[in-house]
Amino acid sequence: MHRKAFPVLYVADVRRSVEFYTLLGYEPTYQFPLEGDPHYVGLERGESSLGLSDANWPEAQLGITVGTAPRFELFVYVDDVEAEVERFRAAGHPVLQEPATMPWGERQAYLADPEGNPVALATPV
Repeated sequence: MHRKAFPVLYVADVRRSVEFYTLLGYEPTYQFPLEGDPHYVGLERGESSLGLSDANWPEAQLGITVGTAPRFELFVYVDDVEAEVERFRAAGHPVLQEPATMPWGERQAYLADPEGNPVALATPV
C-alpha cells in the first residue's frame, strides 16, 4: 500500500518560514512541541503537504550538516501571479524574477523563501 509522501524543509527559523508558506496558501496542521517555539510544523495546501523542521534536526539526529541555500525549488500554481507577487513584496519578501510570460504558456515569477530558496509562482495563460 502506498502512503502519502512529502518534503521536509530544514529552516533556520521555523516561525518565519511558516509565515512565508502561509502566504502561499499553506495552513499549519501540526506543530511539535504543541506549545512554545516549534521545532517542526506540518502544513497543507489542497492535496499538497510540506514539513518545516529546525535546521539543527538533521545534525542532532543523523550527523548531517545542512548546506547553504538554495537547497530546493518549489513550484506553486496560483490564480494571479501579479497579485501574489505584490502581496509577497508588500510583506517584505524578495522577488527574484518579475512576472513574465513563458514560451510554454504560463505566466511565471520567482520569490525567495526566508532561507533563500527559489519559489516559482505560475498561472496558465
